[in-house]
Amino acid sequence: MTTRVLIIAYGNPLRSDDGVGWRAADALTYVLAKTEAEILCFHQLGPELAETISHFRHVIFIDAATTSQGKVPGEIRIEPISPADKDATGPTRFSHHMTPPAVLGLAKTLYNAAVHAHLATVTGQSFDHGEGLSPAVNSALPDLVSKIESLVRDMLAAD
Repeated sequence: MTTRVLIIAYGNPLRSDDGVGWRAADALTYVLAKTEAEILCFHQLGPELAETISHFRHVIFIDAATTSQGKVPGEIRIEPISPADKDATGPTRFSHHMTPPAVLGLAKTLYNAAVHAHLATVTGQSFDHGEGLSPAVNSALPDLVSKIESLVRDMLAAD
């Protein structure tokens, strides 16, 4: 295990705000260029990521969130997450559509990986076809990048 941080941005960059993770990843590539952070982008999370995650001490997932549960478009949330119990991952644990806790659970079960993880989300407004972000999400993007940069620097300083 290294002390490096893995950032996994996921979503569909051709579905408007669902591509916010990819946009954040692009910005973070420049901001974190001289740090021990690796950045990957995916359309969705799959079980093959468990092995990759097992080589890192920290992982940050970046995704768009829906407006359910009273979330406001453009709202940023960064929360620690834990691995899902192996029994809680259900039948989808071997599919190519998984949640961050499920992937972490596989990394823990298969590779005994003790990874500190966070999920960073921005609540989207539009998930229609298109490459542009809604005004609310576009306005939140610089703050999201800044918050993730700060989190990465704190993680690296703590190691």
